[in-house]
Amino acid sequence: MIDPHAPAPPGAPPSWAAPAPLPVRPGTGRFLVLACVFVCAACGLVYELELVALASYLIGDSVTQASVVLSVMVFAMGVGSLAAKRLRWHAAAGFAAVEAALALVGGCSAMALYAVFAWTGGWGGLWAAGPRCLLVAFSLAIGLLIGAEVPLLMELIQRIRRQDAGGAVADLFAADYVGALAGGLAFPFLLLPFLGQLTGTLLTGTVNVVAGGALVLGLFRRDLSRRARWTLLVAGVTVLGLLASAAVLVGDFERAARHAVYGADVRVALQTDVQEIVLTGGTHGRPLDLFLDGRLRVGGRDERRYHEALVHPAMTGPHARVLILGGGDGMAPREVLRHRGVDRVDIVELDAGLVRLARHDPALAALNGHAYDDPHVHVVTADAFHWLREAPRSGHSGHSGHSGYDVVIADLPDPGITASTKLYSQEFYGLVRRVLAPGGRLVVHAGPVQARPREFWTVAATLRAAGLATTPYRVLGQDAGFTPGPDRSAGESRAPHDWGFLLATAGSHGPPLRLPADGPRLRTLTEGGLERDALQTPAAGLPPSTLVHPRY
Repeated sequence: MIDPHAPAPPGAPPSWAAPAPLPVRPGTGRFLVLACVFVCAACGLVYELELVALASYLIGDSVTQASVVLSVMVFAMGVGSLAAKRLRWHAAAGFAAVEAALALVGGCSAMALYAVFAWTGGWGGLWAAGPRCLLVAFSLAIGLLIGAEVPLLMELIQRIRRQDAGGAVADLFAADYVGALAGGLAFPFLLLPFLGQLTGTLLTGTVNVVAGGALVLGLFRRDLSRRARWTLLVAGVTVLGLLASAAVLVGDFERAARHAVYGADVRVALQTDVQEIVLTGGTHGRPLDLFLDGRLRVGGRDERRYHEALVHPAMTGPHARVLILGGGDGMAPREVLRHRGVDRVDIVELDAGLVRLARHDPALAALNGHAYDDPHVHVVTADAFHWLREAPRSGHSGHSGHSGYDVVIADLPDPGITASTKLYSQEFYGLVRRVLAPGGRLVVHAGPVQARPREFWTVAATLRAAGLATTPYRVLGQDAGFTPGPDRSAGESRAPHDWGFLLATAGSHGPPLRLPADGPRLRTLTEGGLERDALQTPAAGLPPSTLVHPRY
C-alpha cells in the first residue's frame, strides 16, 4: 500500500493534499476557471483567424496561407502542451505569465505583419520571403502559448476540487470549444467589420491579459508569493499599456503604412463589405490608380490598353444586349457604350461600394466616362456565379424579346486568387453558355500569358470543356503595377508584361479575331496589332478546372 503522505518522486506532477485556499466557494471558483477557459479559447481562435485573414490579404492565395497558419499552429500547440508540464508546479504563476505573453504577441501580430509588408515588402532578394517567415514565426509562437494553457488550467481546476481526469477534461474542453465558437463568430461579424483587423486584434489581446491576470491574482493569489504577485501585476499592466498605446496610434500607423504601400498620393481609402479600395492620383494631371485589396486594378497610364483589348474584339457582330460580369470600376461599360446599337448593358458586380465610388468620385467617374449615368446601364449587386444560376428562372435573359446576351464580358480578378477560382471553373462557363444568345460571344481576361502560361491555358481548356470554342490573344502592357497573379509578396518583377484574353463562342470553331468595321476609333488597339497578338493554342493536355478540383 502506498503511503499517501510520502513525498512525490522528482519530476512528478504536484499532488495537492488539500484544496487551494480560495476567496470564494469551490463551485464559484470552478465556474470562474471555466469562464476563463471560455475567454482564452475565444481569444486564441481570433488570433488564428486574424493571421489567416491578414496573410491572405497581404500575401495572397488564401488556401495556402490558411493551411500554413493552421498546420503550424496546431503543431505548436502540441509542443506547447508538452512544454507546460514543467510549469505545473507553479501553475498559477505560469498561467498568468503565458496569458501576458500571448496577449502581447497575439495582440501585436497584425501590426507587426502589416509593418513588415508595408515597409520591407519591396526589398526583394533574400527578404522576398520575409512576410512569410514572420507569418510562420507568429503562428509558431501563438500556437506554443495556446498549447500551454490547457495543462495549466487543468492543474488550476484540480486545485479547487479534485475530480476524475475524464470529468475534468470534459468540463475543460466543453468550455474551450464553446469559447472557440464564440471567437470564430465574433471575428467576422463583430471585430472585423466594426474595428478592423488591427484594432480588433489589440482589443483581443487586452481581453486576454485581463482575463488571465484577474483569474490568477483574484482567485489563486494565495498560491503566489508577494514578489510573484507584484511581478505579474507589473507585467500585466505593462502589456496593457503597450496594447493601449498601439490602439491610440493605430490610425496614424495605418495611414503611414498605406503611404508606404501605395505612395504618398493616396486620395481615397475605404473598406467595403468585400474588399479594401484605394484611389491614388486623379487630380492635378496625375494619373489615377485604383487598387482592390492591394492589387492595381486600374492603372491610369495603361488602363485603356487593357479595356480596349478586353471589350472591342467581342463587340464584332450583334451587340444589342451586353452582360458584364465584374467591371464595377465602370471602364468596361465605358468601352461598350462607345458602340452604336447597344440597347442594354447589365453589370453584375459583387461590391456595391466600388460601384458607388465609380459613380460619385469625380476623377474615377470622369475616367469611366460617367458610364453609370447612361440609361442603358443596369447594375445588379450579386455574386456572378449565383446570379447566373438564377438568371434563366428570373428572366434576366429574356428582356426585349431576346433569348440571351449577344456579348458577355468577364472582367474578373486573376484566376489564381482563391476567391476567384469558381469564376474560372467549368461549371461557371456552363452557366455563361446558358445565357448566351445564338452566336453570342464571351470574352475572358485569363491573366498574363508570359508570367503564368499554365494558368492562362488552363482557362482555355476549361472553356473548351464547357462546350465553348476559343480564340486566344494578348496585348502588351506597360504599367508595372499590374501584379501577375495572386501572390503579392516581392519578387524580381511584378509586371505581367502582357494581358491574356480568350474570345469564345458555342460551337466547334472559335470566333474570328477582328474589330468591328463600324466601331469607334480606338486609341491603343488596331486591326493589324490584334492580328499580330493572336496566339496559337498549344496541343491539348491540360485538364479543366472545376469547383471540386480547381487547378489554378
